[in-house]
Amino acid sequence: MCKECGCGAANGNTRLQFTVEGYTAESAKDAEKALLGLAGVLYVHIHAHDGETTVDYSPAKTKLAEILAVFSERGLAAAL
Repeated sequence: MCKECGCGAANGNTRLQFTVEGYTAESAKDAEKALLGLAGVLYVHIHAHDGETTVDYSPAKTKLAEILAVFSERGLAAAL
C-alpha cells in the first residue's frame, strides 16, 4: 500500500484480466505506458503474443471507460 495516498488498500482496488486483440510489441509497450500514466493504475502486465492483459487499478481514481479508451485510441480491441 502506498503510504502517501493509501492506494493498494484492501478492497479498494480492482484487478481486470482480459484479452486484447491487435498488439504488436510496440503497441503493447505504448499501451502499458499510457495505462500506468492514468491516476489510480497501479500495475499493468501485457503478453503481446496472445493479448493477455492484467490491470490493477483504483476505480475511485480511474474509470473503466478511461482504461478502455487507451486501447481504442490505439486501434486495439479489448474483450472484457
